Amino acid sequence: ACPVCSPTRASILTGRYPTRTGVTDYIGAAQPERWNRKTKMLPAPYAMQLAHEEVTIAEALKANGYATFFAGKWHLGGEAFWPESQGFDINKGGIDRGGPYGGKKYFSPYGNPRLDDGPAGEHLPDRLASETAKFIAANKDKPFLAYLSFYSVHTPLIAREDLKEKYQAKKAKLGLEAEWGQEGERKVRLVQEHAVYAGMVEAMDLAVGKVLKAVDDAGVADNTVIIFFSDNGGLSTSEGHPTSNLPLRAGKGWMYEGGIREPMLARWPGVTKPGSVCDDYLSSVDFYPTLLEIAGVETPAGPPVDGQSIVPLLKGESRERGPIFWHYPHYGNQGGTPGSSVRAGDYKLIEFFEDGRLELYNLRTDVQEEDNLVGQEGALTQQLHQMLQAWRVAVEAQIPQPNPTYGLDSGAA
Repeated sequence: ACPVCSPTRASILTGRYPTRTGVTDYIGAAQPERWNRKTKMLPAPYAMQLAHEEVTIAEALKANGYATFFAGKWHLGGEAFWPESQGFDINKGGIDRGGPYGGKKYFSPYGNPRLDDGPAGEHLPDRLASETAKFIAANKDKPFLAYLSFYSVHTPLIAREDLKEKYQAKKAKLGLEAEWGQEGERKVRLVQEHAVYAGMVEAMDLAVGKVLKAVDDAGVADNTVIIFFSDNGGLSTSEGHPTSNLPLRAGKGWMYEGGIREPMLARWPGVTKPGSVCDDYLSSVDFYPTLLEIAGVETPAGPPVDGQSIVPLLKGESRERGPIFWHYPHYGNQGGTPGSSVRAGDYKLIEFFEDGRLELYNLRTDVQEEDNLVGQEGALTQQLHQMLQAWRVAVEAQIPQPNPTYGLDSGAA
């Protein structure tokens, strides 16, 4: 639901767009009154925590007899808003930080107030998987929600030394060299040859394998639904530019597909067909109603839910999905500028707030977003723009305002 982390995480937990929860930027970003960057607009204000009034998926399932567990990255507010205050019985490592910035980062000691240090050198992805496996084993005889939110592959970019060396050797064998393109004022990585990043991905993959084995060992594989997803696109335009999202354009922090399109994997034994592929589109707000439907739990009373269940898609059936929306009225750290977008069917419209520019793409034929159709599809552009504007009014979206200090000195750019 957003090209950066905290807003999408809030949307997964609540089934509500970031505009409704108020968490529209990564928590910790400067609010407009403290803005000191020389940008054309002031970013919109945003909520710096997931409010207790929101009904999380953990609270909804816990009220219906589920044991609930969280491990890893939380990044949804200060201590009063950590997982144990949002419906989770157990919290292993979920705090206010957006990355593992304490201690030795991805290795013990972690310096994390919700995760005891392990032996020196213990690797964080493996530890989080071990904690998840323990929870599954201890709760195999009751319904449970295990929410494992890896800190990987977020910065800082640090891999196990053996895995880094493995991919350095592979890079040399393949003769890969860095290549760069341009997105706005930022360079963007075009070749996937970052050995440290590859090592981080493999470590996470091994950790996922440990959790899957725990499900098998507990004897609950046939009655457990597993979903793998990410909160935003890969980081390709800043902070080391560790990954390439090609053929998708740009990456984290941008309204283009590289920032908002992520892989999703699902396993529901007896329902999802192994190895099958679905090319329908969905939003992170859809997970909440999906999990409730699978669990046979009614949507709890509370704030309105925006998501639509994807159970038909998991069954290999079709569904009628209305338009989905994004709204990021902020300047991220990756070069993107404030904007909104809507997707309806094959078409996606982006509105950029700095200059009012509209861009229209047919994602079925142009997933790279290279051919702006605004000049050719005037009626469709107007229809989608009106739809986007009406949605922003309905959800009371905050809009960035002109920066009164922009252009007052020679540093404006």
